[in-house]
Amino acid sequence: MMTVEECIKTRRSTRKYLARPVEDDKLERVIEAGRCAPSGGNNQSAHLLVIKNRDVLKELAVQVKHEFEQMEVTEGLYASLASAIRASKGEKYVFHYDAPVLIVVANKRNYGNSMADSACVLENMMLMANGLNLGSCWINQLRWLSENEALLKTLGALGLKEDERVCGALALGYPDTVDGLPDRVALPRKGNPVTVIA
Repeated sequence: MMTVEECIKTRRSTRKYLARPVEDDKLERVIEAGRCAPSGGNNQSAHLLVIKNRDVLKELAVQVKHEFEQMEVTEGLYASLASAIRASKGEKYVFHYDAPVLIVVANKRNYGNSMADSACVLENMMLMANGLNLGSCWINQLRWLSENEALLKTLGALGLKEDERVCGALALGYPDTVDGLPDRVALPRKGNPVTVIA
């Protein structure tokens, strides 16, 4: 069993998944880890939409690709968003990497702590996934389209409330690797400087 430190230091993003479904007991543990995340004032207002239906996942992938294809890369655009726009113009673009599960994390639209609280939910789920030998990856595309009318309609039909907006999502599944385990090679820290005031 991993220590907490090992779980944190070896968590990496997975962008290639097997079609193998995630067992219900493991999925429940990942979800519960997210639900146990801290929140400002203990509001617990994050809303998790857990999508396992392959047809829904395919429909979302097609819709997101279509919306990003309409966009152009402009000077100074956030690099990851620019990358998604470029990738969407290719035939094989699937924003959730064909993971068998996508957990969309939404929160109250005008709640000042919505992103911070949702980030805690997502991180808890990523750490639990690593501890359960599952791969995961934070997905931003639905957040970037959080005010897109077509996407709001689709997500509304899946349970997103009118006063909620997507803060992030999590691709989840078994990694398509030689040993079937997540890549756990810890990356060197090049940023995140620390200043200690003693």
